Order: sequence, then structure tokens, then C-alpha cells
Amino acid sequence: MSRTSVHSILISSPESLFETSHFMLDPHSACFGSPARRHGLSTGWMPALIVMLLGLCVLVLGPQLVRQVVFEREREVVLEASERLDENTVLELINQASRNIALKVEPSVVHVSTSGALGQRGFFTSSGSGWVYDEQGHVITNAHVVASAENIEIQFQNGERRTARFIGSDVRSDIAVLRVDPVRMHPAERSIEIPQQGELVYAFGSPFDFRFSMSSGIVSGLGRSAGLAALDTENFIQVDAAVNPGNSGGPLCDVQGRVIGMNTAIATGRSNQIGEEGQFAGIALAIPTRMIELIVDQIIAGEEVVKGYLGVQMVAISPQISAQRGLNPALREVYDSFEGTGVLVTDVPSDGPAAQAGVRPGDVILSIDGVAVAQVDNVAAQVGFRMPGSVITLELGRLDPQSRETRRILIEVVLGTMNPDVIYREIVSFLRMIGLNELATLTPERARDRGIPWVPGVLVVSAAPGAAIQAGDVIRSVSNESISSLEDLYTRIRTVRNRTGRAFSGTNVALQLGVEGPDGRIRNLQIPLR
Repeated sequence: MSRTSVHSILISSPESLFETSHFMLDPHSACFGSPARRHGLSTGWMPALIVMLLGLCVLVLGPQLVRQVVFEREREVVLEASERLDENTVLELINQASRNIALKVEPSVVHVSTSGALGQRGFFTSSGSGWVYDEQGHVITNAHVVASAENIEIQFQNGERRTARFIGSDVRSDIAVLRVDPVRMHPAERSIEIPQQGELVYAFGSPFDFRFSMSSGIVSGLGRSAGLAALDTENFIQVDAAVNPGNSGGPLCDVQGRVIGMNTAIATGRSNQIGEEGQFAGIALAIPTRMIELIVDQIIAGEEVVKGYLGVQMVAISPQISAQRGLNPALREVYDSFEGTGVLVTDVPSDGPAAQAGVRPGDVILSIDGVAVAQVDNVAAQVGFRMPGSVITLELGRLDPQSRETRRILIEVVLGTMNPDVIYREIVSFLRMIGLNELATLTPERARDRGIPWVPGVLVVSAAPGAAIQAGDVIRSVSNESISSLEDLYTRIRTVRNRTGRAFSGTNVALQLGVEGPDGRIRNLQIPLR
């Protein structure tokens, strides 16, 4: 029989193989004879051989058996976990809740596309986000998203596109109002409740032009100030939801799908300018809805935006500022003796609301309406987010002249109206130097009184003879960035000054103003910052 056929027989008949092997190892066979008798050897080698064979089997088969046991245990764990997940619907409920938030909010979110001229360099295009405010077609976004726009288009989630018109803005709070044809609108539900640290939040927008995106996170902090150069009043909600360029102007929502803020800035460590490009680093900032409603409702009503005014000059209590600022001896004593956080009042104008309520230099503002303050920006935000005539309660620390101990007192203050001319004295002086004697926000009412079409901008009420800008002209933009109020004008000019690092004298830097004349023509004027 050939080798191959023998192999086949052995494979197909294991019993034959066993019998053959038994025959070959039989110590009494005629072939082998008796080894013990022939060679005088002991038969004790058989147990050792068996042990060796068993050991070899363990070495070869053991790891495979162990792996098989581990695998079976893993499979058992997977099946048990799957059964528990099927029985426990908590995660599915969370999933469904997230889907419901998206379904509720997304129809209210819009993608904002802008374009405009860049002087001799052609045109620019840019984009951001926004959200539907009401059924009258008003859409809210950041002022920096539409700052230089000549053309604005919004896109809804369903793909529909509409041309938008710029209604107005408040540059200091980075809020702008647009309007589109008010048909088939889904206004977002809003909440002015103050969120709490740790609450879940959801950010919507178009990061990097990935339109109608949604991200989630938690409220990391409240009352944040980021030192943004373009903003005077900061009281941000800090969140860790992913927010990137393109998210600006999009809504920040709570677990009920209500808008609690508007995405505005991200902390990247690269710049302190609003609108500068950067990538998310775990800190995103949003304007609270309470502030948005205060500003937006005034703009929609065609009114000049007004904010509360306290009438104090302040400095935060901190070792760093202590080393940098000079204080008179009386204030220095208060500053050095006070323990804790607060804001030191350094001056109180006699005609201001604070003075009339009894606030004195040397008082330390500890809280406003129960909300602790540690920075000047915190006080400015708490006051600026209220209308004139509102009553606030100040908790003050006041040094007792007899005991030299700090007493805590409560004082109610009726807020006045903030006058931009007082805050921007240097800019007002500069504008008068170039012949602009009196300026005013062009409201619809002022436009009607003068018999001119209303446009967002600043009306020149009176000007010096021979000035480049005359009475009846309307200043529409500063450095190609639109304005809609006197405060916007002051803020834009100050931003130009800060960017150039120049004062209003001894410089060749020019200020570009877009001015619309009574004939409706717009001319761009270069005004030296002298």
C-alpha cells in the first residue's frame, strides 16, 4: 500500500492506529522481546513518560483553554450588560431628550451669511449664526457677525434662504437685530432664569461652516469677564460646550430647549478682540438672555438704547491692583484693612444716583441684589443690565471711624440713565475738534421730525462751518463697521484707537467714516486721528 493510502486509512480509522500503536509498544511482543529481561532495565520509565506527555499537553493546550475560558466569561458579561441595558431605559430617555431638544430648537436657528466691499481689495464674505426672536421676522445675532456687512442672507434649517435687513445693534454688548420677511417663522422659546453651575446646556450654530450643528456641555461659571477690548460690560455665562468660529450669534439652550444665552466668544489665549478667529479650548462665553431682551426690545421699538447708571468710580480689591494704583491715605486704609472680595468705591459724583442714595468714597461694594461682586466689570454688568429707574440693593462694607472695624450695611439705589458723553469724554472732545458739535442717535421719531428716511446711524445735529461733515448728514459706519447709535459711534472710534495704540494726537492714523448725505449718497471720509 502506498504511503498516501496508509495515511488515509489511519486518518479515517483511529481505532486501527490505536491498535497498531498498542502492538508496537507491547513489551511482551515477539519483536521487542522483554527489555527488562534482555537489558536488565526497570519499567519505571512509563509514569515519567506519562507525566512528560501530560506536561506537554498543559503547555500546548493550557493557554488556549485559558483564553477560551476568558472569552466565555467576556461573552457572558456582554450578554448580561445587554440585558441590563434593555431593562434600564435611562440612557435611552437621555438620548430621546437630546433629540427632542434638537427637534425643538433647530427650526429657530439660522445660518447668517454676509458680504461687502473691502475698499480697493475687492469683496469679503463671512458667516455666523443667529436665531429667530419673534413672529415679526426679527433675528438676533452678534454685532461682530454683521459689523461690516453690506449684504446679509440667512438660511433656515429646511434650506430656505431669505435676504435680511440690518435693524440696529448695541456694540458694547455685541448684540444686533436683523429682520426678514415674517412668514413661516419658528420663534425660539426664551428663559431669563439665571442658570446654575453644573446645569446641562446645548450650543447651536455653524462652527467652521458645519451648519446647524449642536454640541452639549455644562454651565462652568457665571458672571464671567474676559477682558474683551470691544466690550465695556461683561457678565457672561461660561460653558464647556464646544463653540468654535461660526457659532457666534447662535443660541445657548437649557434642557427644556429654551434660549438662556447667545454664543459670543471663546477663550483661546490668542486675542482679546471680539470676532478674532481661534479654536475652542474648553471655555465658551454667552450673553445672558436677560441682557439680550433688554437691548433687543429697545432696538425693535425704534428707541435709543439706554442702560442703568450707578454713578461711582471703582477699583477691585486685589494685591495686583494694589501695587499698580495710587490711592489717597483714607482709601488706602480701607483698602489695606478690608478682608475678602469686593469693589472699592473711589469717587462718587455728587449729582449721581449713588451719591443721592448715600454711597460714599471708601465704601466697598460686596453684592448687588444678593449677587456677590469681585470685579469692576461685575458691578458694571449688574447695573448695565437694568433699565433706568430700577431699584437695586447694594450691600456695602463701611469702615467705622471709631472702632476701625468694617460694618455691613444695605442701601437702595434708584438707577439713573447712563450718558455716553460722560463715559467717552475724550472721544467727544475729538469729535468736536473735527467740527461735530452735536450728535444724536437717529431714531425713527427723529427721522420723521426732520422729514428724512430712517436708517441706522448717528445724526449730525450741528456742525462747524466748513467741516467735512455737516448738519443733516448721517454717520453710518466706522472703519466699514456699521453703527446704529451714538454709543456705537463712540465705541467703534475707541476700538480703532485701541487697535492702533494711538491717542487722539500726534498720529497719522486716519479714521474712516461712512456718511450718508441728505441726497442718500454715501461717501467715505478719512478723518486724521489728530
